[in-house]
Amino acid sequence: MTMQVVVIGAGIIGITTALELQRRGHSVLVLDREGVAAQASAGNAGAFAFSEVEPLATPGIMKKAPKWLLDPLGPLSIPPAYALKIAPWMYRFWRASRPGRYAELLHAQASLMDLSSAALTRLIASVVGEAMMQRDGQMQLYESEAEFRASLPTWELRRQHGIDFELLEGREAIAERQPGLSPRFTHAGFTPNWINTVDPKKWVEHLAQVFQNRGGRIEHQEIRALTPTDCGVRITLADREVEADKVVLCAGAWSHHLARTLGDHIPLETERGYNTTLPEGAFDLRMHLTFSGHGFVASRINGGVRIGGAVELGGLELPPNFKRADTLLQKATQFLPGLNTEGGTQWMGFRPSLPDSLPVIGTSPQARDVIYAFGHGHLGLTQSAGTAELVGALIDDQPAAISLNPFSAARF
Repeated sequence: MTMQVVVIGAGIIGITTALELQRRGHSVLVLDREGVAAQASAGNAGAFAFSEVEPLATPGIMKKAPKWLLDPLGPLSIPPAYALKIAPWMYRFWRASRPGRYAELLHAQASLMDLSSAALTRLIASVVGEAMMQRDGQMQLYESEAEFRASLPTWELRRQHGIDFELLEGREAIAERQPGLSPRFTHAGFTPNWINTVDPKKWVEHLAQVFQNRGGRIEHQEIRALTPTDCGVRITLADREVEADKVVLCAGAWSHHLARTLGDHIPLETERGYNTTLPEGAFDLRMHLTFSGHGFVASRINGGVRIGGAVELGGLELPPNFKRADTLLQKATQFLPGLNTEGGTQWMGFRPSLPDSLPVIGTSPQARDVIYAFGHGHLGLTQSAGTAELVGALIDDQPAAISLNPFSAARF
């Protein structure tokens, strides 16, 4: 049965979901207050990180957190002005890191990754998108034997989940894969099947263009409230109201505000990510690099280099602290000695994150015709195609490819 579906959010989750619903024969309208790929979908590292099956809330992580938090420019920081507000979220994060809960989250994350990897293959074929992919692999770098040994349980988890990798020991083995690195890196793990897009913004724009070419509509609108009706959902906009049979809410870091208009209180927080994108020729980057002990990455974007990452739990209102981007770039010059830092463009974006590292994918507890699909944290691009297929099954009242219980909004 063809339905009128409104997708709220024109980032990677929203546009990919709109395409999937359109493929299923529904009439789809996408609404976004700023436009296609205007937020985190524009400035991320461009990685489909299917090997990252481990949740952020790992057992023992809270013992490390105080050391990180003492460094305002370190890999994890909370601005003092935001510390009290985020305390309940941090408490939930701690609870999610308990061993029993961690095992459940790991299983759910791995299931979503497997589905998303297969779904991406289907999506690329359907939109003729292979030219926008870079299949060069990824290397995680370690600065000592001790740091490398500490990472081995994570690599064992990846092995158990069928992820192909090669562990490298010695500077020469590393240099064969990626010349020009600092000799401080003594060990590495190479993931050959890792994929990046040439530019995450262009990838979303390509998907949006395909959606529109096939008859889909995208409008810039400020969405103020959602109201269940007897036969669907009423969407209150700044200038009018719109009726829909179904609504999919995937508005990134702003999603919980609209969920609250339905009576759902979901503990979504904002990881503020920073990066600097350097122009073509900045460095001969052969693959995606992850500097494991420092919480940031280097990725190839349009032939240039994007240096970014780290986590600042600072909400939506505080002004950006671009000293964090400066710090990452300074470290990158130490790790990539030939890096040319001239002509860079800085960026800060909001990653929508839930305390247990899993997104919300499922029906609103308060409104049967509203589907939630948000809270993917660092993994929105990675999990977008899988999320879209799950939403499609929900809309069509079909069995989901994986269990959706771990992703339910009711878990909070």
